[in-house]
Amino acid sequence: MSELKPTPSLEEKYSGIPRRLLSKADSAKARAFSNLTITPSSRTEQTLPVIPNGYSRGRFEDAIRAISTVLGAENVELNMKPLEDGWYMEHPNTHDAFPLTDQEDLVSSAAVYPGSVEDVQSVVRWANKFVIPIYPISMGRNLGYGGAAPRVRGAVIVDLGRRMESILDINPDTCSCLLEPGVSFYALYEEIQRRGYGHLWIDVPDLGGGSVLGNTVDRGQGYTPMGDHFSAHCGMEVVTPTGEVIRTGMGALPNNNTWQIFPYGFGPYPDGIFSQSNFGIVTKIGMHLMPNPGGSEGFMCTFKEEDDLFKAINVIRPLRQRNILENVAQLKHVVQEVALLGKQRSTFWKGPGPMPIEEVRKIAATLPCGDCTWIYYGTIYGPPEVTREKGRIIKKDFLSIPGARWIDRASLPKDHYFFSRENISSGKPDLVELSWLNWMPNGGHVFFSPVCPPNGEDAMKIYEIAKRRHKEFNLDCFPTCCIGMREILLIVNMVFDRGDPVERENAYRCMRAMVDDAAAEGYGEYRTHLLLADQVAGTYNWNNNALMRFHEQIKDALDPNGILAPGRSGIWPKRYREKELEVIDASRVSQATVVQSSSKGRAKLGRL
Repeated sequence: MSELKPTPSLEEKYSGIPRRLLSKADSAKARAFSNLTITPSSRTEQTLPVIPNGYSRGRFEDAIRAISTVLGAENVELNMKPLEDGWYMEHPNTHDAFPLTDQEDLVSSAAVYPGSVEDVQSVVRWANKFVIPIYPISMGRNLGYGGAAPRVRGAVIVDLGRRMESILDINPDTCSCLLEPGVSFYALYEEIQRRGYGHLWIDVPDLGGGSVLGNTVDRGQGYTPMGDHFSAHCGMEVVTPTGEVIRTGMGALPNNNTWQIFPYGFGPYPDGIFSQSNFGIVTKIGMHLMPNPGGSEGFMCTFKEEDDLFKAINVIRPLRQRNILENVAQLKHVVQEVALLGKQRSTFWKGPGPMPIEEVRKIAATLPCGDCTWIYYGTIYGPPEVTREKGRIIKKDFLSIPGARWIDRASLPKDHYFFSRENISSGKPDLVELSWLNWMPNGGHVFFSPVCPPNGEDAMKIYEIAKRRHKEFNLDCFPTCCIGMREILLIVNMVFDRGDPVERENAYRCMRAMVDDAAAEGYGEYRTHLLLADQVAGTYNWNNNALMRFHEQIKDALDPNGILAPGRSGIWPKRYREKELEVIDASRVSQATVVQSSSKGRAKLGRL
């Protein structure tokens, strides 16, 4: 692995990693690359780049020349190279790095790099003039849901992060900030420390390399008490699909001094329509930051049996609702603890099908967690006298479950995952979470993310759906319960060998089956992979699909030419709906051509 280039630092690249984490990053990169058996795609297409369906090559070349004149040739890049998947810190902006189907199914024709909101306006007006699909990304690190890939094959990626990377403001008095799309959680945290604002915390997801703006408009979650990122945003600047610029909330008032303080302004509140949508391109976002609550301390408790999930949820819920448990912590299945050792499953198990829980628990018995099935990683907030009292209540209630075990933090080795979770839940980005990708050779992953009520019966029902379908498709099940005050996000992380076409197809079909199973029981996904968006959107079909018809009305009004991210979240503009190109059926996963006239009047799978 000495041939691998060092991971870029934040000083070297906007998407780099803080120097304090460089050794972790280089080790993670070395493990990831040692696990590869595949090489970059040789691009078997006779003519590159891939261009949008229905476009002539001559017209596409005219369009590229036109935008190169506007942005500068150095800020326009054709997708001509082999498709390299890279890894988390050096990911592609050309395709899905963890493809569920063929790499070429979700591939761009080019990328453009605007450097200002005026450049973004120019790109949108250009796209309207040439009626070419564009797909904006902030940093493209949402790898469990499709990464930087466009939904429509041959679309042009609008990569906002590379040149729009400024932290425009951090206000230590109002605990707020204003950011461009290329600001990562790493970058924001390090800048707060550099400025000496130690009383300010940020809220981070499991990994800190993603865009704060991008994660927020996708309604991502973190692990401090301010973990709902969209609810913590305050004010947006948006370029509409016809090239106008609006500012929401107090930002619509010229010379205002409250844009990042009060979110609503006057009149209707439009911010929500720019989340998980294709109704506009968010170029700036305000975020509230969390004042340091006086300290924090992590804790870890294990639950022995599989059906202890039922009991644990029912103990956690009242503690969470009373705000004794203050954050959305993680209740993880023990298979993830084993996978975090960073070794391939074949190191432990060479039998067919998913690794049996009995075998997983044998390995766990040799680890600090001991023989168990579920592990709760929690954090208590406040000064020591407060955390002690909260800890006493939590420990008493958790240990009321037979077989539960409270892990003494002093007994854990300093490199244990516990301390990474403690950092993350205290607003300090880390880089440990990637280790489980080595569970399979060429490890890719995709998330199944249903929402259910915070009670044991519902959690067990979704867990049983996931376990049954994973067994059917010969995949290991990696579930985590993220428990809010009134809901559970039961995130099932599916790790698969992206170099194995059969395993990719099994992963895709398993995901589709779980979506349908969950919907039949009344559970819907809060986020999904872009190839599953049509199916998931179709489950939200109350009153003859009234919600989707409403979305389509908004789309057609704001984006009459249908150029902005067609298909995002299952929302298609009129000119694509008429072609009936939505993906609704996994039965032709391996096919490269569009299959028309399915039984529901939609296409089954196609390279759009």
